[in-house]
Amino acid sequence: MKFAWIDLRTVPEQHRTAVIDAAVHSRIGGVVSDDPALLDDLPPTITRVLLTENHVESPHLVTVVVHEQDQLDRLPTSSAFVTVSDDRTLKLACAAAERLDHTVVAFTDPTKIPLEIVIAAADGAPGKLVTVVTDLVEAAIVLECLEHGSDGVLMAPQDATDVFKLARLLEVTSPPLTLTTLTVEALTHNGLGDRVCVDTASHFQEDEGILVGSFSSGFILCCSETHPLPYMPTRPFRVNAGALHSYVLGPANRTNYLSELRSGSKVLAVNAEGRTREITVGRAKLESRPMLTISARSPEGVEVHLMVQDDWHVRVLGPGGKVRNVTELQRGDELLGHIATEQRHVGLPIGEFCKES
Repeated sequence: MKFAWIDLRTVPEQHRTAVIDAAVHSRIGGVVSDDPALLDDLPPTITRVLLTENHVESPHLVTVVVHEQDQLDRLPTSSAFVTVSDDRTLKLACAAAERLDHTVVAFTDPTKIPLEIVIAAADGAPGKLVTVVTDLVEAAIVLECLEHGSDGVLMAPQDATDVFKLARLLEVTSPPLTLTTLTVEALTHNGLGDRVCVDTASHFQEDEGILVGSFSSGFILCCSETHPLPYMPTRPFRVNAGALHSYVLGPANRTNYLSELRSGSKVLAVNAEGRTREITVGRAKLESRPMLTISARSPEGVEVHLMVQDDWHVRVLGPGGKVRNVTELQRGDELLGHIATEQRHVGLPIGEFCKES
């Protein structure tokens, strides 16, 4: 689980009490201060971190600022603070992360390459890496850096609002989806239409795609172009998704029309077991192509429809991640999909009567 510590050292005094209250109520992992008196009254549910230049005896988690390797070697505590500004201090941070229970690292340069090196050095170590961040935007980047991220972040908030926003950032997850097996009932050639290719800023795995459907009642798992094709190179970042009117499932159970996707939009990558992750759209590419409608039905009797480009190289996924070319589908073939329980209004789920046809 990712966590956050709040740095009280630069919080304006008029906001300090509110920031502490916000940290306690939003279950922030820890509070950092160089004044033990500010930590004494905190509840035991929060980690009280005393930052100091020299080791002192304290009931709090004493974190010593370390500048040299010999300081680290003689450190009487299991927590250290290292500022990385060059190769020597980078090696010091890596050594601390490999051996200590907690290593707090601040980086003087904006590049994330030193952080990636520390994360790699700490991989498999039992301790926790905490990275100093300047704001919420950097916190989000640091928590995902190298697909692993720092275990925690240390941020100095301006006020209580920043604390609550940081807590919400830590809560952001992409829960799994329940996929169902759909049975193909009909295939209809529709003639010319506009289809959208979704090019993302991420590589898809072989059994991953995005969930797309003509109606809000259900979606079909559209395969990425990760698998080899004749006559053209693979594009493991792309899904040839469907007609521009189609719904695509995104984070927080929200949908967008494919026509609404822009660079920076978010969609869900979904694998054959229902695991999901949020990914960013690099661009949406709309072109006119012959279209094909796939009509399928769930075991519960829910009809699911998807209009896609009518071409052999457009593919959807079946049970077990089996890749199926849409022009070779036949009645009775099985596809993977997701059945929605709500109707949609401007992409949001709503429990109202709505009939689509």
